[in-house]
Amino acid sequence: MGAGMEFKLNNTLKRDLEKYAAQYAAEQERQGSLGDGRSSIHYPALFLFVGDLVEPAMASVREINQLKWDNGEGVVYLQIGTEGREEQGGREHRDSSEDGQVTRHILPLSTEQTGRPSKTMRKDVHRRFHDSEQALFGLNRTLRRVSNRIAEYGRLYSSFDRIYVTVVTRADDPLNVLLPELTKLTETILAQSFKSVQTDLHVLVSEMEQVDSFGYASAAGLAFLRELDYMQALDYTFSGNLLVTEDGISIPVVHPSSPLFDLVYILSDKNERGTGVSGGWIENAEIICRICLLKNRKQDPDALGAVASTGANTYNNTSFKNNIRTTSDQHGYASAGFAEIRRPNQPIALAVLYHLYRYLLDLMRQEPDWSMKDKLAFFGLDASSVERKVEGLLHEQDLVGGMSGIMTHNVSFSDLKPLSLREAERALFGQGAEAYFRDNMVRPAEERLRQRSSQSSLLRRAEQSRTEYPEIGYFQWASWSDSSPGSVREALLGLIRDKSVQLESARALLEQRQQEQVEDQPIKRALFRDKQNVRNLIDCLLERVYVPKTELLRLENELQLLRIYDSEMEQLHSFSRSITTALEALERTLREAAEERIAAADEYIGQNVMEYYGKVTEALIADLEAKRGRDVWFEERYMGDINRLAAEGNERLLQRLMEVCHALLLTAEPLRLPFEEELLQRANVTITYGDKNVLTRDDLFRRLYRTLEDQAVVRIRVFDYTQEHRYEEKYFFGDHHSAFMDYAAHAEETSRIYKLGVVYEERSSGVEKLNLMGGFHLEDLMVYRNGKVYYDSYTENGYELHPAGLADKLSPMR
Repeated sequence: MGAGMEFKLNNTLKRDLEKYAAQYAAEQERQGSLGDGRSSIHYPALFLFVGDLVEPAMASVREINQLKWDNGEGVVYLQIGTEGREEQGGREHRDSSEDGQVTRHILPLSTEQTGRPSKTMRKDVHRRFHDSEQALFGLNRTLRRVSNRIAEYGRLYSSFDRIYVTVVTRADDPLNVLLPELTKLTETILAQSFKSVQTDLHVLVSEMEQVDSFGYASAAGLAFLRELDYMQALDYTFSGNLLVTEDGISIPVVHPSSPLFDLVYILSDKNERGTGVSGGWIENAEIICRICLLKNRKQDPDALGAVASTGANTYNNTSFKNNIRTTSDQHGYASAGFAEIRRPNQPIALAVLYHLYRYLLDLMRQEPDWSMKDKLAFFGLDASSVERKVEGLLHEQDLVGGMSGIMTHNVSFSDLKPLSLREAERALFGQGAEAYFRDNMVRPAEERLRQRSSQSSLLRRAEQSRTEYPEIGYFQWASWSDSSPGSVREALLGLIRDKSVQLESARALLEQRQQEQVEDQPIKRALFRDKQNVRNLIDCLLERVYVPKTELLRLENELQLLRIYDSEMEQLHSFSRSITTALEALERTLREAAEERIAAADEYIGQNVMEYYGKVTEALIADLEAKRGRDVWFEERYMGDINRLAAEGNERLLQRLMEVCHALLLTAEPLRLPFEEELLQRANVTITYGDKNVLTRDDLFRRLYRTLEDQAVVRIRVFDYTQEHRYEEKYFFGDHHSAFMDYAAHAEETSRIYKLGVVYEERSSGVEKLNLMGGFHLEDLMVYRNGKVYYDSYTENGYELHPAGLADKLSPMR
């Protein structure tokens, strides 16, 4: 197999493993009381993604919601962009998924994303939108279709009175210059179906990726933030002829004096400490989803009771808004941080799979307690089997009787007496005897041997024997067909050497016989009966020469047959070794996949996965075999004939292995421990009895609590000394039966200065923490301060970063 093909296969296997691990993790999220019970949202939700740059976040948000929300299939996603070729002209393009949740609408506006941006890009986008009847009409049509689509999912929600709209955009995306128009048109059309429309905005800022276009991106981002401050003012108003009927009649849309968005969250790819966020700004998708759930969660009566018993608070949107508003009633902005600790389901699935495969591989490698005679018999190379095969090569006939009828020359016995047997044969038969023997014995045997050598009989016999001895597979074939000491092939080579010696002895004996004198032969002589004496000599000649010649032919054929078997044995070794090499490569691939996934997990949360689940898998295997026998793995409904699967290729073998692992191991009770219990046992798996370093439950809870707090750092950089109105709320998401959740709800309750809330779900495999922080102004942000120098410079160089007439309405830069 070439290196390219091997690389391709390896990649295919890794993709299959990633899919298998992801499916297991998703199952754990969906198992309700048996695993993780997903939350449901109370009211319908629409996610509106504005701009081309934010499209990657849409896929992440949808994936998270599908995984974690029980009615996530009823959430609708709309992306409004400008890029596209086939979709130009304001045409709607539905996602390829059959559920129709995702809509991508392309506005016929060029933002010139390739090459250098024009000096009036944002201004031009705004102007072109208002100048294009086609753009406005197409957008109206798409939004009405989206509204109808939301209505189709009404059965999935507890109430249809309100809809939550979550708008997501990148600060540096030129299309957000249309945010007021897009937002108000969306709200207006949705208000025709819902009594209330609540809209939040999530602004994603990128501080880590600005390498090639840091100047203009920073200037454009700051321009948007200035416009955002204007939109969120208490006296902000908006009006425009945005509603368009099918007859082209425009209807005004009006926003009364109030902030455009209920709440605005600023999320960066750097956290409050100035550290880059692993995964970049797209990682904020988890925060967006959790905030939406916090505000729009369907309340479980049992969970409400659990909250009341702990004294923890629930989220109150009005209270949060009031607390982040400054004394001057200036709008306060919010940000958030998110962390999760959960049982590492994907590494676990891969670790268990690896340990199961390694066990099965060890079974396949085990040598049976067989003698060399048994091993030779497995390949049909024992003495009796070889003898039968040699007999099949030679004619079953009376050689001496057949040769007795060969035409002889008229030679007297007295003339033959002084000759050797070789000379006497030629005097009597010429070349006739040799020709008869060659035609009737040698050539038929050669033809049968030639046919046998082309039939790969050794491989065929091994395949036949495997049906009788299924425990003997390619590892034994490869080991036995090797030429190392103690192997079957070494024994075969020994037989070949022995037969070679016998053959040489037989040839020497025949040569000796042919040199003997006629007069020395024990021939019964009759007086005066010359012909009878010649007949007696012929009988003696055939007995003394051609019977040894037949034995010599038998030895030659047996030796040749053994040499053919040796050649086939070499081929068998190459064939079986290629399969065992592939099997061993699969073992390495499984281990690498598990270790890579473990390495990607948090260092603490991913500790001892291989060691712990090696023991768990070992115990599960022992228990299963004790109940159902060791052959359970080789039942047809499970692994069946592993050697046959191996011959079909690693992809087929891996698919069956994953199915069996899922059916027999991953659903077992030891893999359903609550995450804190699982982590405690895993943390102590390498601790010996009496070791003082054993981790206690309290130690674990303290460490988990601190880890969540350290990782849930707010995703925005703020100058602390300029932020006068910092307000924080922190929420845990977890199982109401969890001992850790009870610990977290009461930790630091006498010293904390923030509001703590608990969101209870049926989730045994992990806990999450969402930290909300608000009360800052945009000028408090590092990204604002860093962008100011670029904004000023681009403005001074003739760049018009705002729509016509808007710049004069904006508050002075602070």
